[in-house]
Amino acid sequence: MTQQPVCKRVLLKLSGEALIGDLEYGIDPQKLREIAAEISHVVSGGTELAIVVGGGNIFRGVSGASQGIDRATADYMGMLATIMNSMALQDALRKLAVDSRVQSAIHMQEICEPYIRGRAIRHLEKGRVVIFAGGTGNPFFSTDTAAALRALEIGAEWLLMAKKKYDGVYDADPELDPHARLIERITHREALERGLRVMDSTALSLCMDNRLPIMVFNMSVPENIRRVLRGERVGTIVMNDEEERGGQ
Repeated sequence: MTQQPVCKRVLLKLSGEALIGDLEYGIDPQKLREIAAEISHVVSGGTELAIVVGGGNIFRGVSGASQGIDRATADYMGMLATIMNSMALQDALRKLAVDSRVQSAIHMQEICEPYIRGRAIRHLEKGRVVIFAGGTGNPFFSTDTAAALRALEIGAEWLLMAKKKYDGVYDADPELDPHARLIERITHREALERGLRVMDSTALSLCMDNRLPIMVFNMSVPENIRRVLRGERVGTIVMNDEEERGGQ
């Protein structure tokens, strides 16, 4: 018998880098198919799933600004990259017969729906995957913040942060410190105070203020999303001490 998921509705944040695979930039078709297959399994198990995809595999606003592009312009370019990634993910899901909708914070009526909260919730209730594109629609805000915002708007029980390389949150930067240790559980406030790499501080503060629990895990490990939704201990849990959500 298939185990029922411990969460009814979640939002998955995928970095743009998760789509690169073994390439230097862009979208790896094989990696895209693997991610779509995992999403298909999650949805077939009864979980209502929304997704926010970053755009760093194509263009990152902060990097563009550092090269002399106006920051607001660079951020809008990054938002367009997230729409490209969202369309690619939707296409991969369609090939697996997974019904999905892309909703963009930047209106592009010919290729995706505008973001409308009530419509997004109805899609989820009907079993459709909803992919939120275009970030928040505003410069100076990251896709991490967009993920936190959309998760709260749709009433998600958990925000799942899928990392490309690392198993969760570490007590130091694992790229710089080979002795960095994985943290299994931490509060939002402690993560903020210690400057740990959960997500950007604006997004993390938003989650803390609204008591939204976060699970940070390695997307590269097969079936990790399913394991998280079965209530297994995977990666790092970020939540307030007094909270007991989702059976974790």
